[in-house]
Amino acid sequence: MSINQEQRDKIASGQGFIAALDQSGGSTPKALKLYGIDESAYSGDAEMFALVHQMRERIVTSPAFTGERVVGAILFERTLDDRFAGEEAAQYLWNTKQVVPFLKIDKGLEEEANGVQLLKPIPGLAELLAKAKAKGVFGTKERSVIKGNNAQGIAAVLDQQFELGKQVLDAGLVPIIEPEVDIKAADKAQIEATMKQGLLERLDKVDAATPVILKLTLPSVDGFFQELVDHPSVLKVVALSGGYSRDEANAKLARNPGIIASFSRALTEGLSAQQSDAEFNEVLDATIESIYRASIA
Repeated sequence: MSINQEQRDKIASGQGFIAALDQSGGSTPKALKLYGIDESAYSGDAEMFALVHQMRERIVTSPAFTGERVVGAILFERTLDDRFAGEEAAQYLWNTKQVVPFLKIDKGLEEEANGVQLLKPIPGLAELLAKAKAKGVFGTKERSVIKGNNAQGIAAVLDQQFELGKQVLDAGLVPIIEPEVDIKAADKAQIEATMKQGLLERLDKVDAATPVILKLTLPSVDGFFQELVDHPSVLKVVALSGGYSRDEANAKLARNPGIIASFSRALTEGLSAQQSDAEFNEVLDATIESIYRASIA
C-alpha cells in the first residue's frame, strides 16, 4: 500500500479531525494575540512568522498531538519550507505523527461582489502544487466566503472552487474545497440550500475515483449536509468553526454525524505562550479530546 493510499484511507475513515494550522499574514497577529503574544513583542513579518511557527511547532510536537485523534493538519505555505523538531514539516507530520499533511494554497480573498468573496489569483500555482507533492503533501485547501443568498455569486464561488480543484487533482493532490458561509449571514439557511444544490450538481461531474474533500460551515439545520457526506465523489466533509466558540462548534458538530472538525481558532483557544510545557500539553490534550469526541459522535 502506498503512503498516498494509506493517507487517503486515514482521511476517509475520519477517526479524528483535521487541525487547521494555516493562519496566514492577515490572521497571524490575531492568532498570536490570542496566544498571549502582543504586537509590541515583534517587529516585521519575519519576527511575526518566526513566533507563529514556534506556536505551531509547540502544538504538533506535543505528546497530545498524534494521528490517533488528529487525522490531518493544514499548513501555511511558509511552514512547508520550515521544520518541526528538525524534520521537514510535512514529512514530520506523516512520518513521526501519522498525521496527513495538507497545504493552504489560496492567496486570500477578492473584495465582496454579488454577496461573495472569490479567491484572488494564485500565481505560480503549478510550481507550488509540484513542490507540495514532492514534499509529501496529500492535499490542498482553498477558501472562499459566501455572505448572501445571491445565486450568481454562489455559482461563481463554486465554479472557481471546482476549477481550481481540478487543477489540484491533475497535480496528484486532493483538494479541500471550502466555500465558507458567514455564520452572521441573515439568510444563512437559504444560502446553505442554494450552495448544497450547486455542490451536488458539480460533484456529479467529479470522478468517484478521485474524490474531493468539502470544508463547510456547520449547517443551520442539523444533518442538512448528509447527501454531501454520502456522495461517492466526496472523500470527507469537514467543518470549520467559523467564529463559534469551541464548545458551541463541538456541540453543533456532534449533531452532524459523518462530518469531522477542521478547526483553527477553536483548536488554539486556551493555549498561551506563558504556560509551562506541562500546562500547555494538558490544555491541548483536553482540547484535542473534546474536538475528537465531537468528530466521531
